[in-house]
Amino acid sequence: MSALWTSEEIAQATGGVASAPFAVSGVAFDSREVTGGDLFVAMKGEATDGHRFVDKAFGQGAAGAIVSQPIAQPHVLVPDSAAALEALGCASRARMQGKVIGVTGSVGKTGTKEALFHALDRAFPGAVHRSVKSYNNHVGVPLSLSRMPRESAFGIFEMGMNHAGELAALTRQVRPHVAIVTAIAPAHIEFFGTEEKIAEAKAEIFEGLEPGGTAVIPYDSPHVATLYAKAEKHAARILTFGFDPQADVRARETVPAAGGGTLVTAALPGVELCLTVGAPGEHWVSNALAVLATVEALGGDLAAAGLALAEMPGLPGRGQRSILPVEGGEALLIDESYNANPLSMAATLKQLGREQADRRIAVLGGMRELGDRSRELHASLVEPLTAGQVDYAVLVGEEMEPLAQALRGAMPFDHVPDAARATDLVRNEIRAGDAILVKGSNGIGLSRLVAALQEAKN
Repeated sequence: MSALWTSEEIAQATGGVASAPFAVSGVAFDSREVTGGDLFVAMKGEATDGHRFVDKAFGQGAAGAIVSQPIAQPHVLVPDSAAALEALGCASRARMQGKVIGVTGSVGKTGTKEALFHALDRAFPGAVHRSVKSYNNHVGVPLSLSRMPRESAFGIFEMGMNHAGELAALTRQVRPHVAIVTAIAPAHIEFFGTEEKIAEAKAEIFEGLEPGGTAVIPYDSPHVATLYAKAEKHAARILTFGFDPQADVRARETVPAAGGGTLVTAALPGVELCLTVGAPGEHWVSNALAVLATVEALGGDLAAAGLALAEMPGLPGRGQRSILPVEGGEALLIDESYNANPLSMAATLKQLGREQADRRIAVLGGMRELGDRSRELHASLVEPLTAGQVDYAVLVGEEMEPLAQALRGAMPFDHVPDAARATDLVRNEIRAGDAILVKGSNGIGLSRLVAALQEAKN
């Protein structure tokens, strides 16, 4: 396999000047993530300047750098490193001859991206590239593009936003052949005011579709008409997915499977597929339907996709399940600590209610960026908690005060200020037969609680 980039190609793509010939096998803008053979992009940010870490990057094996000021090591000198990274990403997209998929949505975009990667990689092993982690913003998307091997058969890119216009810029860099919107929920509603405005902003992903491209949209969403109207302007084909009988790709029948997954009979245009979705919950069935719709649009191997969905591993922070040995037996830990909004809270609490457990515990952190609706939306979690048959709740953070007030007298709970206090509480409370759901916005820090519980088992 050829080098990811040569210094000549980098200079040509960015309009920069190379100090010496070099070749790289990867790209990074965080010096802590640099490994042997990487290109280090030294960017100036609000908090720090990447040029301060050039020596560290080369000490960790960097083969070259993009810089906006001369350095002693091999480099390409450009006026603006951030603009150069974007240009490099666009050059990567231009040289790639395979198919590209863009994924966005208020919830489910990372899980859908990962599931789609496994579905395509099952049929084309080693030929599928995707964004890592949640690199989905104005820096993460060009980084993910620039890392794409030129020989890739497929590229899958997650795109996020919290303001109107951001997705329009990102999707024009990605230029997808298939663009997916997973779901619409009041995430970031602080910046939009209404869910309808969020739907309009998410629909910007269709603006970057390649000629002949396909839009994949959730039929069950109350905002399907908004998404469909936007897709019609840019897509040659629109595929809807969901549980409704009118959806193009729909779940005709679902049955709980052993281990918490779901047996699904899925109807697609002209074909019916029986598969197991290994990850538990209706929200994962919905993600799986979006994956099948995308594989259908690409003309891919649906059978291989079905096998991959059955084997899909849990993702840290997004549904990963761990068995914790405790006195007298075991407890189940469900890690949903990466993010939260009212829709994803309701979905995961509903699944918690289906778990076979002696006791169900929900550790819920505050939901961020809800603006004026924060108190209302936090208080509204009473119903999902009740539907999830939660026996005991731990509420974390000041945002949870409205829910604490609403829960008084309804169920046993504790309200604590931070993740550290929650960790101590849960450690003392956990016992054999428990199923423990941990979910909250990433800024609450509940991933530390999950790590502490997992470390204790080792």
